[in-house]
This record gives sequence, C-alpha cells and structure tokens, in this order.
Amino acid sequence: MRESEECKKILENKAMFKMASPEFMDKLVQSAHLHNAGKGKVLFIHQDTADKFYIVVSGWVKLFRETLDGAQAVVDILPAGHIFGETSIFENDSYPYSAEAVEPSVIMSLPLSLLKQEIEDNPKLALAMLSAMARYRKQQDREIEHRTLQNASQRIGCFLLRLADQEATGPITIHLPYDKTLVASRLGMQPETFSRALGKLKDATGIKVKGATVELKSLDQLIDYSCSACSSEFPCHDLNA
Repeated sequence: MRESEECKKILENKAMFKMASPEFMDKLVQSAHLHNAGKGKVLFIHQDTADKFYIVVSGWVKLFRETLDGAQAVVDILPAGHIFGETSIFENDSYPYSAEAVEPSVIMSLPLSLLKQEIEDNPKLALAMLSAMARYRKQQDREIEHRTLQNASQRIGCFLLRLADQEATGPITIHLPYDKTLVASRLGMQPETFSRALGKLKDATGIKVKGATVELKSLDQLIDYSCSACSSEFPCHDLNA
C-alpha cells in the first residue's frame, strides 16, 4: 500500500475527523508522512514550538513532563491509534508535554497549520476536538478516583481493559510496552508494587501474563474484578480515540 493510501485510511477512521470538510481531508492526506521512530526517539520537548501533530500508527509513545528535580512524570502511554500534539493549538502553539517512542514505532506527522485553519473555518470540527478533550479530561478525573477507591491490582485491570477492544468477545490478547517500569509509573506505582499487584491480579482473575503479552479468556475476567470499584460502567465511554 502506498504511503498516501495508508495515511488516508488511517485518517478517515479517526472519529475527530468525521466532521471535517473533504477539502481539508485531501490536504491532510497530501501532507501526511509516516516515520519510523526507534526506541528512545524523542519526537518533541515540552514547550517546543508546535508545528505538527501526530498519530501513533504502531508501537507506543510516552507523554511526559520533567519535574523540578529532573525526574519524569508520565502523563500517558499511547498505543496505536491515538492522536497527540493536537491540543498545542490551545497552548499558545507550544507542546504541553514531551513525547518519546518507548518501542520501535511508526508515527504519522501532520501539519498543525492545516488543523488550525480548519477549526477556524469549520465549527463542527472545533466541537469534535472539544468533545475529544472533554473525554480525555473525564478519563483523567476517573483515574484520580481510582487511586482512592481501587486497589493496585484493580487499577492494573482497569488499565488493561482500556487497552482492549471493548466490544470484543471470546479470547483476547493485549500487548504491553516491554518496560513494565514505565507502566508502573503511568499508574502511579513503584515497580515492586506493580509486580506484586500484577501477581495478585493473575491469582484473582486467572489471566495469563507472558512477558509483554496478557491473555484473557474473555473481558469478563477483568470486568468483574476491576469495575466493581468504579463509579463508571463498562464499556468506558471516555476513551480518547
């Protein structure tokens, strides 16, 4: 498949662009580029001037901020399909976080100038972006709730559920980043706490963990265990896709 055809297919499947004009979509496809990003490749740094936004085609991307003491605070870990960098439009055209590929990844880059012009010309797309931002904020609020109400094992289960196809039935395989320390940081846990909690999750639900792969007979194994301590219902409606 040619690069432009692959980019078009990916862009047309993004919910945020359902309200976009055909002219904008044509320009976006023509300007899109696919890049191979090796593990550790930094895509941009917090407060860099923003001229592009991105889509994770494959692999994983870490969004983070550096604290005053030089440590990293992980904002999110994005699997394939997620858009990032687009909110720079509302951040004085600077990136609100840094982004780094944490596994060999394929990343699509797109010009922010086109998106900014379409937002000015097309209120429906602006509303779609605001809706996506509101869903993401709701997800963050839910995670704050989880740190109070859920135990560590339940939080890992919730994280896995958010990575799975929430409409899937039957056996499911979920692939995690190889660096479990990164997942622990994302969930606000120490690595040793994460390892113990993952062991308890396996005992409580019967899921199988093989390296970076998690195997489930069905989503029910995690739903019954993790969602009992959440005010929301499964499937989650605040996923930012």
